[in-house]
Amino acid sequence: MVEIRQVKTRSELRKFVNYPNVLYRDVPQFIPAFYGDDLDDWNPKKNPAFSYCEAKCWLALRDGKVVGRIGAILSRRANEKWGLNRMRFTQVDFIDDFEVSSALFEAVEQFAREKGCTEVHGPLGFTDLDREGMLVEGFDRRSMFITYYNHPYYNDHLRRLGYEKDVDWVEMLVEVPYDEHTITRMDKLSERVMRYSNLHIAEVKSRKDYKPLIEKVFELINSAYSDLYGTVPLDETQIKRYAKKFIPLINPDLACFVLDEHNSLVGFGVSAPSMAMAMKKSNGRLLPFGFLRVLRALKVNDTLDLFLVAVIPEYQNKAVNAIMLNHVLKGCLKMGIRRAETGPQLETNHKVQSQWNFFKTEQHKRRRCYVKALR
Repeated sequence: MVEIRQVKTRSELRKFVNYPNVLYRDVPQFIPAFYGDDLDDWNPKKNPAFSYCEAKCWLALRDGKVVGRIGAILSRRANEKWGLNRMRFTQVDFIDDFEVSSALFEAVEQFAREKGCTEVHGPLGFTDLDREGMLVEGFDRRSMFITYYNHPYYNDHLRRLGYEKDVDWVEMLVEVPYDEHTITRMDKLSERVMRYSNLHIAEVKSRKDYKPLIEKVFELINSAYSDLYGTVPLDETQIKRYAKKFIPLINPDLACFVLDEHNSLVGFGVSAPSMAMAMKKSNGRLLPFGFLRVLRALKVNDTLDLFLVAVIPEYQNKAVNAIMLNHVLKGCLKMGIRRAETGPQLETNHKVQSQWNFFKTEQHKRRRCYVKALR
């Protein structure tokens, strides 16, 4: 028999956050997220999204042992923006047992009905910058700490429960070119775009100089990402929270901020050496020694994680991405990075995907947002 227990205590929340480390203990492709960040996500005092969201999470237990987990988020801001009446499910994991998965989703669907929702969709987070999408292709590939990993059977359970595809994201593996022809071509294109559009790259001398730039980055995200699936605008407190997360990861060789003649931000690209193996060895915890592994990964690595890229609408057809890609390419060559991995990109976002035309790429993962109409 399966018991569904709403998470109410700190101890239960720790079990909830840690459960993927238990379920995927022997799965090399699984990479945990930052444990502390996941805890904070469910704390209304630390997550500003609770100003417009209501959320609950549950554990599934059998004979006192955790066999599954799931969260639910009612984002009033998202429903208002998109004219929908949906409940989000999030952070879902379970053993291959339909009794467990059906009980977990019943908890979410019942909560949705209580709130007057007509549909449930996910997996999604509090914002578009949280992890989203259930893996449907690429189970044999190593995950990123900014994405979910799940077994193939999750999708079988979702379909059996009446969930259908709403939208897909794809992820690309990009080979870093070391041939002189491509390097020279990218450099000339970048110089031409900067000269023609009167643009330049921000010079950053120390980490403290990043703070105003990063805050501008998230302001730009609000406009550049506004039409993307499920997005909601970030408010000032959310911008400061995400900026605090990103600043420690930034290497000036691997992040590019493009400014116009008035020093206004028109585009950016933020990336960092992969922390996947550092996170794996530490189960997502920075203490006591996890932070040392992360610091080493940021300095010595052959793989780059591409986090965020955006250009303001009025510059989106002016090849600004070439400036950012050229800057990051030089950083990769300097550090000896051989490959780069993108985060999830909407399969319909052809503008973002077209920026890889200069490179050898492989679409190696696909993830899905499911939706179900409630009756």
